[in-house]
Amino acid sequence: MSFLTLRDGTDLYYKDWGSGQPILFSHGWPLSADMWDAQMMFFAERGYRTVAFDRRGFGRSGQPWTGYDYDTFADDIAQLIEALDLKDVVLVGFSMGGGDVTRYIARHGSRRVARLALVSAVTPLFVKTADHPEGPEPAMFEGLRAGLLADRPQFLDDFSTIFYGTNRPGAKVSQGIFKQTLQIALQASIKGTLDCVTAFSGTDFRADMAKIDVPTLVIHGDDDQVVPIEGTGKLAAQMIKGATLKVYPGAPHATCTTHKDQVNADLLALIEG
Repeated sequence: MSFLTLRDGTDLYYKDWGSGQPILFSHGWPLSADMWDAQMMFFAERGYRTVAFDRRGFGRSGQPWTGYDYDTFADDIAQLIEALDLKDVVLVGFSMGGGDVTRYIARHGSRRVARLALVSAVTPLFVKTADHPEGPEPAMFEGLRAGLLADRPQFLDDFSTIFYGTNRPGAKVSQGIFKQTLQIALQASIKGTLDCVTAFSGTDFRADMAKIDVPTLVIHGDDDQVVPIEGTGKLAAQMIKGATLKVYPGAPHATCTTHKDQVNADLLALIEG
């Protein structure tokens, strides 16, 4: 397995498949690089270099006690990009991973970046505030933390229902996917899992939006029950200069799985365009 030792001594696991123009994938909570297998296979088979990593505290990466904030996540990505000498890279972030790649551009610039894709992402701000009334109430995130502390395995197992939208008529997701999702989620540090709820719910990326200066695609399902589109995807597309918004009718949060062929096609169009 491939690991990069980060500046604080944490080991960061990553996959590096194929060759050609690089695409870097940043995963959602509480998952790992494995959520990107359908995308990595698709692009590696088509002449692209695909890189996906397990965020600190998740998957096969180290589990430090601290460092679960977006400035640190962005700096981790910067160190990985420098170590692998990725140039003209396409950054793709799903859910909380959209914040990682957005903050990377805000902190480190776009010198090495060709394009950006935000898929079902929490940007520009997830939680409801006085000047952001579209987000969920803070109490929802307090409930997330309470559920994790009370019975993390059962809570995460139940969470998959709204993650994949299987509480909607006609939704079809295999039991294998549910089992894999729970297995991946339980690999993570409970400290990192809890701290990331605070990070992805409360981090304000609105100032970062103005710093994005590369062609950007925003993909979001209009039936996303985890990260509702009105205060995130639609607003991000409005705030990022020249961004393209692709709304998937009836799609849940987990578009990279439930709508993988459509996501792959739209990412390919972004890259080739």
